[in-house]
Amino acid sequence: MLLRDAEGRARLGGVLLEAIARRGDVPTPFYAYDLDAMVDEAVDLARGFAGRDHLVCYAVKANSAGRLVRRLARAGVGADVVSAGELEVCLGAGVPPERIVWSGVAKTETELDRALAAGILSVHAESVEELARLDARARAVGKRAAVSLRINPGVEADTHANIATGHDEAKFGVPLADVPHALAEVERSSSLSLVGLSAHVGSQMVRVDEYVRAAEVTAGLARELGSRGRALSLLDLGGGMGVDYGEGCPVRPRAFVEAAARAVAAIVDVPRLLCEPGRAIVAAHGVLVTRVVQTKRWSGRDTAGWVFLDAGMNDLARPAMYGARHRVEPLAPSASPLACARVGGPVCESSDDFGTYELPWPPPDLMMIRDAGAYGFTMASQYNGRALPAEVFVEGGEVTGVSRGPDAAEWARARLAT
Repeated sequence: MLLRDAEGRARLGGVLLEAIARRGDVPTPFYAYDLDAMVDEAVDLARGFAGRDHLVCYAVKANSAGRLVRRLARAGVGADVVSAGELEVCLGAGVPPERIVWSGVAKTETELDRALAAGILSVHAESVEELARLDARARAVGKRAAVSLRINPGVEADTHANIATGHDEAKFGVPLADVPHALAEVERSSSLSLVGLSAHVGSQMVRVDEYVRAAEVTAGLARELGSRGRALSLLDLGGGMGVDYGEGCPVRPRAFVEAAARAVAAIVDVPRLLCEPGRAIVAAHGVLVTRVVQTKRWSGRDTAGWVFLDAGMNDLARPAMYGARHRVEPLAPSASPLACARVGGPVCESSDDFGTYELPWPPPDLMMIRDAGAYGFTMASQYNGRALPAEVFVEGGEVTGVSRGPDAAEWARARLAT
């Protein structure tokens, strides 16, 4: 957990972040994660099922660090993957195949073969066409594929357009009108076994209403199938629970599961409930530590000027992609007076802009970008020939690991080799 001590210094999981930044072997910018707090979030969220048979499938796309996935696996958490790479991380980190589901609209034949060979809990099919492709691959390798239909429930989530997935123009899921065709595709196949239904209507939802409505639609369809002799073994509620990025989130992630589980229980009796949290588990317990490169005064404006960091949109893409706002704060107290300052990075793009904040002016040399545990490193790139940020792992009140990605020199050698 991120806290400030009695002297106002930022600590993550009890570790002084400034001490990591100044020790010399971890270059800025770097991500730091409190793994203990992330596991605690997963365990707390699971309590929302109130004793019902369940499985929390961590959405690995949020943060695919092997140390994190291993810790979650030891705590009994499964995984939701969307690529062969993510599947290999999970299997290598000790997630049993029977606790893994695979989502995504365009799984390749190679990926479908890998899912079949691994024997995962469910391939979440997102179209009638995908069912035909999965059937062909299962027949080719002599396997019977466990499949769930990810339906598009037609629920509009109150979130950013780029992360809303349940409306009728989204690329995700089988539209309700096409569900009969999907069921017919499964019934005609001797290589597909329908085990469940799934829905996911968006990310960073800050109220439970849409989440519950999607669960009700899915549960209603499950009840209809059961009445026709097609009993299912699981119902996947999806993910998308919001977190507080500093602008308020009135409900905790656990509340989404509690409300949806109650709604499902009132409609249908399904042996097992699943959910797919990613951001809700990891976002608040990771920070991006960065160094101030320089300031730039901005005369005649309502801000003191620019604060340029060594972290940019290639390190944390969410502000540029979604207009997301992450709190930017000094690691330690400063005697400088507060001023309104614009914070930007070094990337040669106008969208490399983290927003305007009240900061000490002039600013101290070390800053942090908060709530960066989700969709930070996993979306990072070496755009502009920049190094990937390092990752620092905190457990039990100490740093237990440091991972460094390719630096600028390695990028240059790789490009010269082309």
